[in-house]
Amino acid sequence: MTASDLSIRVMAQDELGLALDWAAEEGWNPGLADAASFYAADPGGFLVGEIGGEPVGCVSAVRYGDFGFLGFYIVKPPFRGRGYGLALWRAAMDRLAGRVVGLDGVLAQQDNYIESGFRLAWRNIRHEGVGGGRPPEGLADLASVPFDAVEACDRTIFPAERRRFLERWIRPPQGAALAAVEAGALRGYGVLRACRRGFKIGPLIADRPDVAERLFRGLAARAAGAPLFLDTPEVNPDAVALAKRHGMTPVFETARMYTGEPPPIKLDRCFGVTTFELG
Repeated sequence: MTASDLSIRVMAQDELGLALDWAAEEGWNPGLADAASFYAADPGGFLVGEIGGEPVGCVSAVRYGDFGFLGFYIVKPPFRGRGYGLALWRAAMDRLAGRVVGLDGVLAQQDNYIESGFRLAWRNIRHEGVGGGRPPEGLADLASVPFDAVEACDRTIFPAERRRFLERWIRPPQGAALAAVEAGALRGYGVLRACRRGFKIGPLIADRPDVAERLFRGLAARAAGAPLFLDTPEVNPDAVALAKRHGMTPVFETARMYTGEPPPIKLDRCFGVTTFELG
């Protein structure tokens, strides 16, 4: 079989579990309830490649207005080296044509992304630790904060509107979403979600390092004794320091890359990336 035999189509919502299973097999540790939020972001943004009706690869090409994000770029190991990945890649890039496109590239693929016109903006480092500790006082349930304030906070660390995604993401069925409110203003928030292994915190957004510290402690306390992960932009030294301060160890990294100029976001407020798959 060659790439010309590959049939590429849009995934239905109930098929996203397949992409998440493949991501888990690659060691990416997706969230248990990610599918609903991902699909809400862009129902047409998830592509599957099939040979004779058998799924052999996938990719996501999610549109956020004039910005796009590429992820879930996976070909099943027995089918690699036959051009299927390149065919999926081209279909994804065609879907995002005319947009600045971002991705979080694993080490093995970074040279290929550079050849396709992507350029390194910064590294993201996944840290692993163990949840627990006493939660600090003064944090609120994020559900008590007006959604418009949450969305405005999110826009400081993400370059486009993603309301449909965010509405679901901040209500994890297994986890927590906490807010730091001072004098009636939202100073930061964080989301803890259950994953195939342990829990991830993301996003973790804060005006100041001390706010990020309180939010981290509040969320970590909700994952007592479980593996805990935080994806920190290396270019925010306060984020990396927070992870180290809590005994977390680097276990994985990605390269945040873009096809054009990096979007103007406030990385000093990003202490934890939302998700490597959708940005």
